[in-house]
Amino acid sequence: MNSAKQKGLPKGEKPFGGVQGQRPCRESPERAAPSLAGSGAAPQRGPRILFFSGGTALRELSRELVRYTHNSVHLVTPFDSGGSSAKLREAFGMPAVGDLRNRLMALADRTAHPRVYDLFAYRLPKDLGAVELLERLCAMREGRDPLVAAVPEGMRRIICEHLGFFWEAMRGTDFDLRGASVGNLVLAGGFLRAGREIDPVLELFSGLVKARGVVWPVSTKDLTLVAELEDGTLLAGQHLVTGKECGPIRQPVRRVYLSRSQRDTREATVEAQGRVRELIGSADLICYPMGSFYSSVVANVLVKGVGDAIARAKCGKVFVPNPAGDPEQLGMSLGESVRVLLEYLRASCVTPRPVEALLDAVLVDRRCPYPQPLGLDEVEALGVKVIETDLGYAQNDASFDGRALARVLVSMGDGGL
Repeated sequence: MNSAKQKGLPKGEKPFGGVQGQRPCRESPERAAPSLAGSGAAPQRGPRILFFSGGTALRELSRELVRYTHNSVHLVTPFDSGGSSAKLREAFGMPAVGDLRNRLMALADRTAHPRVYDLFAYRLPKDLGAVELLERLCAMREGRDPLVAAVPEGMRRIICEHLGFFWEAMRGTDFDLRGASVGNLVLAGGFLRAGREIDPVLELFSGLVKARGVVWPVSTKDLTLVAELEDGTLLAGQHLVTGKECGPIRQPVRRVYLSRSQRDTREATVEAQGRVRELIGSADLICYPMGSFYSSVVANVLVKGVGDAIARAKCGKVFVPNPAGDPEQLGMSLGESVRVLLEYLRASCVTPRPVEALLDAVLVDRRCPYPQPLGLDEVEALGVKVIETDLGYAQNDASFDGRALARVLVSMGDGGL
């Protein structure tokens, strides 16, 4: 899906951001103070901003977002094939729960039940032997471990029951507990207890941690993300695409798709379920946020029917490109990333949809030194508006300020787009 790598600035394109200079604003709306003040004073009535994401890129934004709204919706990819989630997926044939847990923790009210938060965030030591780890897990499922014992009684009973289901499921296996997230084990136990259904478990634990927003998987199927590179190489597994565990890719991505497993790389199709369609349809703003472009953002719209639900949603749709280089976007300009995103959005539709039904605007920071060439003229030629504003870009860690971005998105959700 990638076009050839561009060289230099396109004709008519002016430098923008960082040391390259300042590009004249196309559209730079100043966010209305009354809108923000209203949401901040009553976040329970804040806008329903829906994010397609995965991983940890939105952790800071999510923590800041709860200042203004408790109604954000996070559709998360369940295709993670690395870390603790990979061990659970391999052992039990289940969707990845690590990114779901991470987002729940980012939205959690730490002041309501801090002990539950501490338990869900805890990882078993990597330097303990198998017998010691089993003893520790046994103490947890029986409520004897200090971390579990500190949890209020009603919640402690539920957590122990779920750990008990996980304990029984892993008996007789060689499951490796080193570095395992206790929160992931609890969710896995709940998944197994609920007849291999993740939905009721997420609803239960969202309540336990007082999550101020909705976290939901875009699919509940146990599938694998596959990337085909320009040289024809197939990378089967999200962890191979992100560059976080195996080093960055050395060829641009030609296309990504879903398969049944890492061994069977034939393309698989999965349909968006009713709950996902409902969440998209009720949004006040849809955001394709910064993060790993293919494995977090595009992976969500590989689910068939997601594009149709987006097109039918009567709200604004905005893309927030990465402020720094993304290893997955090798050789890709900002303008090209918009084109590629639109291609996948269209492919996700059962019925052909116009651009304006899938994406309204691209949100860029005036000070951010995005990889050149930008290709903003290319974006506008697609019929997509470019909005230039202050997202609090921090050069020292090449990221946006979570609070600044939250304020802009909340304003858009309140009717500012």
